Amino acid sequence: MKVNEIFRSIQGESSHAGRPCAFVRLAECNLRCVWCDTPYAFHEGEEMSIDEVVDRVRAFGLPLVEVTGGEPLLQEEVYPLMTRLADLGHTVLLETSGSVSVARVDPRVVKIVDIKCPGSGEADKNLWENLDHIRPPDEIKFVVAGRADYEWARAVIRERALERKAALLVSPVHGEVDLEALAEWILEDRLPARFQVQLHKLIYGAGRRGV
Repeated sequence: MKVNEIFRSIQGESSHAGRPCAFVRLAECNLRCVWCDTPYAFHEGEEMSIDEVVDRVRAFGLPLVEVTGGEPLLQEEVYPLMTRLADLGHTVLLETSGSVSVARVDPRVVKIVDIKCPGSGEADKNLWENLDHIRPPDEIKFVVAGRADYEWARAVIRERALERKAALLVSPVHGEVDLEALAEWILEDRLPARFQVQLHKLIYGAGRRGV
């Protein structure tokens, strides 16, 4: 498989934010979100076997592992990789764009599935059938670039009663949204979602790789 980077860091997103975590970032992506913060993963990477990836992850000695990208589900080897990590006792998180089917993902893997808002430029790529494969403890994430995206996300949450399916995350594009304003919108609407910031960017800075 083509691997962009493997590293350890503090988990910056999801309900697992703040936990030490090993990350496997796979290369390649089928989307080009306007606000993408990992464009280097579109093409950069080296070929590694599943055994090599597992050995690198195990060397960190961390129970929590996230498989991310790019879009990790574009590579066939990701499925046995996640199963192998789960077999070894890891809690495995999958960060996926929501544009590729999650139907084949090992049920032990925690799926963190994006629903792309219009501000991403890729909202037409949302694969709504993925919602049929979401269950606790999976999570659904909306990255919002402003008030219009927030209102769109709010409408989707309400129309589809997404709080009944899984935990909901609302995440502002880093540096583009006033955090206090977003907090007030969520409070005013009593939105059943977790307001998350990208904790790793607050710790290490927005442009640093490998964290």
